[in-house]
Amino acid sequence: MIIPVRCFTCGKVIAHLYEDYVRRVEENQENPETVLNELGCSRYCCRRMLITHVDLIDDLINYSPQARAQLQ
Repeated sequence: MIIPVRCFTCGKVIAHLYEDYVRRVEENQENPETVLNELGCSRYCCRRMLITHVDLIDDLINYSPQARAQLQ
């Protein structure tokens, strides 16, 4: 869905790190461990939040009432 603003375990704000993490890992093919270290994400609970996040918002938007009205 949408990346959580805070880590569920420790409460650290992590949402602002997600876009940089995805861009650097997927587009620039950098090592995820190095990227997380450089972004200052050192706790394993925060790393879990970024690494395991699945971005489904683009898939779910197709099921909104506005999207269905445009398809008809």
